Amino acid sequence: MTRHIDLTAFAYGLPKAELHLHLEGTLEPELKFALAERNGIELAEKTVEDVRATYRFTDLTSFLAVYYPAMQVLQTAEDFHDLAWAYLQRAQQNGVVHVEMFFDPQAHTSRGVPFENVIGGYRRAALRAQDELGISAELILCFLRDFSAEYAMATLMEALPYRQWIVGVGLDSDERDNPPAKFAGVFARAKAEGFLLTMHCDIDQAGSIEHIRQVIEEIGVDRIDHGTNIVENEALVEVVREKGLGLTCCPVSNSFVTEQMKAEEIVGLLRRGVRVMLNSDDPAYFGAYVADNYVALAEQADLGPAELAQLAINSFEASWLPAGRRSAYVERVRTYAAEQGVQLPA
Repeated sequence: MTRHIDLTAFAYGLPKAELHLHLEGTLEPELKFALAERNGIELAEKTVEDVRATYRFTDLTSFLAVYYPAMQVLQTAEDFHDLAWAYLQRAQQNGVVHVEMFFDPQAHTSRGVPFENVIGGYRRAALRAQDELGISAELILCFLRDFSAEYAMATLMEALPYRQWIVGVGLDSDERDNPPAKFAGVFARAKAEGFLLTMHCDIDQAGSIEHIRQVIEEIGVDRIDHGTNIVENEALVEVVREKGLGLTCCPVSNSFVTEQMKAEEIVGLLRRGVRVMLNSDDPAYFGAYVADNYVALAEQADLGPAELAQLAINSFEASWLPAGRRSAYVERVRTYAAEQGVQLPA
């Protein structure tokens, strides 16, 4: 007799890594108000409902127009700690045991906030998560692609004294007219300094497939963020499958900026052995943390628990953890699945 499995409960309890998470995108309205009051900032919105009403977007550009102004409430190291700590507690409730978190220092230094405030607060929350939540947490410094390559290089130089706190570097923000090649020199220097590399190749952008080609063939990244448009080029799909490059997919956020969540593409890549996994991107804005993304994709694409477990395995295998720790986490997924009566391929 087949055991009935509650997919929502299974998804929440599934041990998982989150590899595509913008800390600034976890700013819930309640915390935004608390930080504004702490820092003496008057908001245009008067209630939590007013703030949530501004979280309406139709594409990447309209999202960023809301996203960046909200950050004005982040000023001190304590603010950045509190933001990350709030996310990490939610992550634990979603079954996250390892997370590699994006942060955007230029979004803060460009408005006069010291770099040390940003990374100091985030680092303290990451250390606290290990001690109090049992979550291992790393930081990925992202450059804003709508600023200049020179500013990105200056930010990289500013980060070097903190290199032991930063596992890798990434590239995010508005992709229009800002191809990966614009930052090739910055990423070459970052690689020489020992950082791992990832870059956003967002969905359905102008030149999406060319940007994916650039990050694979010219930049030599260790992972690709989003990247679902790779299905448009069979040769590139084969390259990422053979290399084992991770694609950090975000189905719920996809559904905000395009007509659907790219479920067919994500599941198709999964079933072909491409290392796709699920993430929440900017969960405060899209209303879904990582386990909610597992549930949403399962419902949209009629996935069963075995495929959800494979997505979790992929999340660890695409992570930047040492090999031994990766293997131990994968074994935790297998053990969890077996305890739930779910058989996984050997």
